[in-house]
Amino acid sequence: MTTSTTSQRRMGLLYMVGAAFFWSLMSVFVKVVGEHLPSQQIVLVRAVVTLAYSYLLVRWSGAARLWGSNRRLLWLRGLLGFTALSCFFFALTKLPLADATVIHYTNPVFTALIAAVVLKESIEPAEWVGALLSLTGVSFIAQPSFLFGTSSGSPNLLYVGVALLGALSAASAYVVVRKLRDTEHPLVIVFYFPLVATIGSIPTAGAADLQWPTAWEWLFLIAGVAGCAQVAQVFLTKGLHAMKAGRAMAVSYLQIVFATLWGILAFHEIPDLWSLLGAGLVIGGTVLVSRG
Repeated sequence: MTTSTTSQRRMGLLYMVGAAFFWSLMSVFVKVVGEHLPSQQIVLVRAVVTLAYSYLLVRWSGAARLWGSNRRLLWLRGLLGFTALSCFFFALTKLPLADATVIHYTNPVFTALIAAVVLKESIEPAEWVGALLSLTGVSFIAQPSFLFGTSSGSPNLLYVGVALLGALSAASAYVVVRKLRDTEHPLVIVFYFPLVATIGSIPTAGAADLQWPTAWEWLFLIAGVAGCAQVAQVFLTKGLHAMKAGRAMAVSYLQIVFATLWGILAFHEIPDLWSLLGAGLVIGGTVLVSRG
C-alpha cells in the first residue's frame, strides 16, 4: 500500500469519526431544544436552513436541472425523508438518546429487505441473520412487557414504534434514491428532501403548540441542529470518497457510542444491561447486512 493511499484512508477515517461526532451532537441539540419546543418546529427550522444550502449547491453546480426529470419519485423520496426525520426527532425528544439512535440505525436492515421486494435485489443468508439480530436487539431495547414480564423502567412502546417507523421510512427513502440514481443528479435528489420537509413541516408545526424560541434556542436550532447536520453531511461525503462503503459504515457506528456518552454526561441516562446488549445486536446485525 502506497503512502498516499495510507494517508487517504487515514483522512477518510478522521472524516467518518468527525461525521459520527457531529451527527451525535446534532441529536443532543434536538433533545435539548425539544424539552421546550415541539419536534415538528425543530424539523421546520432544520428543513428551511438545509433547503437554502441545497438550493445554492444545485445552482452553483451548473450540472443539474433543479426540478429533475422523474418528479413523482423525487417527491416520494422527499416525503419519505420528511417522515423519517419527523419520527427520528420526535423519538429523540421522548426516548433516551442512545435508544433512539440505535433504533434509527436499523434502517440498513430494512433497506435490504425493501430493496429485495421493490428492486429485486437478492438477500444473502448472512443478511437474513443480520436482520434477525437487529430486530432482536430492538426488542431488548424496547423491553415489551409481554416478553419481559414488566413495563417498569422500559420505554413507551408508542415512542419505540415511532422510532421504528422513522427507520422504515429512511430505508424506503434510500431504496427510492437507488432507483433515482440512474436518472437524477445527486444534488437534485438531496434538494427534494428539505423541499418536501419544509412544505410538510409548516402545517404539522402549526398544528403543534408552537413556542417562540429564546435567543439560546435559536442559536441551538440554527448552529446546533442545522449547523451540525451540515458539517456531518460534508464529513460523511468526504469520508465516503476516501474509504470503502463497508468500512465507512463500521466507523459510523461510533455515533451510537457518542450518543451513549452524551446521554450519560448531559442527560444522566444510564443504559441498563438489556439496552447495551440490544445495541450490540443491532450493530452486529447491521454490519452483517452492510457486508452482505
